[in-house]
Amino acid sequence: MNRLNIFLLIVVMGCALSVVNATNQQRQIFIQLQRAQAQERQLQQDYDQLQYQQSALSRTARIEQIATDSLKMQPVTTGRTQYLTLAPGAATATDAPVPTSAPVSSPAAAPSRRGGTR
Repeated sequence: MNRLNIFLLIVVMGCALSVVNATNQQRQIFIQLQRAQAQERQLQQDYDQLQYQQSALSRTARIEQIATDSLKMQPVTTGRTQYLTLAPGAATATDAPVPTSAPVSSPAAAPSRRGGTR
């Protein structure tokens, strides 16, 4: 009977240690869950803030103001619009030439393409 009591005591102690270990693991996992949820809330706030900034930066009025002030662009008017027409079948698709490994020329040696509009 004495050996049976010692064996049962060891089994009970093992079960108690197992319960303590499981409880500790559960607490650690719960802490990780809380941290992940807090990080999710922070990331959601950041995402909402970025969406607000994007909508503010992409407003048409702001883009038009930057275009006129910084880039010196002007609105399109009917008098400045040019229409190009091609005869039917005049435009054909061709492959672009394959660039060779020729030395790059300096910008001063390149012909100027500034001139009147054709």
